[in-house]
Amino acid sequence: MNVPEELRYSSDHEWVRVEDGRVRIGITDYAQDALGDVVFVQVPEVGAAASVGDTVGEVESTKSVSELYAPVAGTVIEVNADLESNPELLNSDPYGAGWIALVEPSDASSVGSLLDADAYRSLTEG
Repeated sequence: MNVPEELRYSSDHEWVRVEDGRVRIGITDYAQDALGDVVFVQVPEVGAAASVGDTVGEVESTKSVSELYAPVAGTVIEVNADLESNPELLNSDPYGAGWIALVEPSDASSVGSLLDADAYRSLTEG
C-alpha cells in the first residue's frame, strides 16, 4: 500500500496535501483498493463550506457507494472536473491526477491534527 510520507491522513481514508496555504484532498490508496473499480465520483460544489467530518461527496464503485468526508474545515475553491469523465483516476493515480478538491482551510493549523504516514499505516494495518 502506498502511503506518501509528505501527506496527512484522516481516519476516514482521505489524504491532505498542503499547497501554498491551501489543501488538496483525495482518497488514499487503501480506500481506492477497498472500493474496487470506481465508476462515478460526486465532487463537492465550488464555494461549498464544510466542517471537519461533513459529507462533501461520494464515490461509487462496482462494489459499493462510499461518502467523502471533509478532513479539514474550509471552503471548496476548486474541484477535479476530470473525475466526471474519468472516475477511474481515483484507482490509477489516487495521489496525483485522482485528487478530488482544493480547499481554502478556515484554520490551516488544523492539518497538524491529522494522522501522519506512520499513524495512518498503523490504522490500516491493524
